[in-house]
Amino acid sequence: MKTAWIIAGVVGLAPWEIAAGARLSDRLLIAHEEFLQDRREILPSLSDPYGVPAAARVVIERSRDEFRTPSEWRRNVVATVFWVGEMPGQNNPTPNTKSAWDPNWEANFGGYDHPDHRNGYLPAGFTPALNPFYIALPYNDVIRGGLHRPEASEVIPWFWQSYRGDGISVCRGRWVAIHHAGRVCYAQWEDVGPFEIDDWAYVFGRESPRPNRNQSAGIDLSPAVRDYLHFRSGDTVEWRFADKREIPNGPWRNWYRESARTPP
Repeated sequence: MKTAWIIAGVVGLAPWEIAAGARLSDRLLIAHEEFLQDRREILPSLSDPYGVPAAARVVIERSRDEFRTPSEWRRNVVATVFWVGEMPGQNNPTPNTKSAWDPNWEANFGGYDHPDHRNGYLPAGFTPALNPFYIALPYNDVIRGGLHRPEASEVIPWFWQSYRGDGISVCRGRWVAIHHAGRVCYAQWEDVGPFEIDDWAYVFGRESPRPNRNQSAGIDLSPAVRDYLHFRSGDTVEWRFADKREIPNGPWRNWYRESARTPP
């Protein structure tokens, strides 16, 4: 018997202690499995600590197939000529003494941008305070009440990059490249037209301009743009949006002023 105790002592545990240790091991194993199960259940909440409902994460986006990239050329677009101070007529239903974004456009420009009495690319008799290289496209991102159109943030590629608050256009001042007969002119988007004010499917998408009584014209060009391109009203052009950093030196650059309203 004494020998057995010595052997048990060498082993380190009495027989009943070995059995108790086995029961403890089982309990530890069960506790560990329960711990792991608790962790499995809590993991999803760790990835979403605010408990956002699954439905709130569903985002429905427009297919990008219906949009052009900003730098993609819009081809074979009929263009017409318009100018600051132009009065209403058969093909111009609204006076251009003001623009869609500037109620004092003619005054801020410095006068009447006469299409026939010219001094180079400038109107004769005065030096404009604003860029005489300007265009109009048939989309206004701002509506009455000082809000942006509901679709504006989805269809305008640079909307959030240029957003500065409700009622402030992200389109005004945007640079555009216009090509005609081997020449490329750069101008800034300063008004809305011809005729339409919400034709985003053409301006930003892949649709043609909506039909209108000016041969379905899709862009208005200033006298300076007309003269640089050697263009006649009613001819076709190609145009695309351009980033400020890619605008080359030219008569349009001399009039570009850094300002809070001018997008990149």
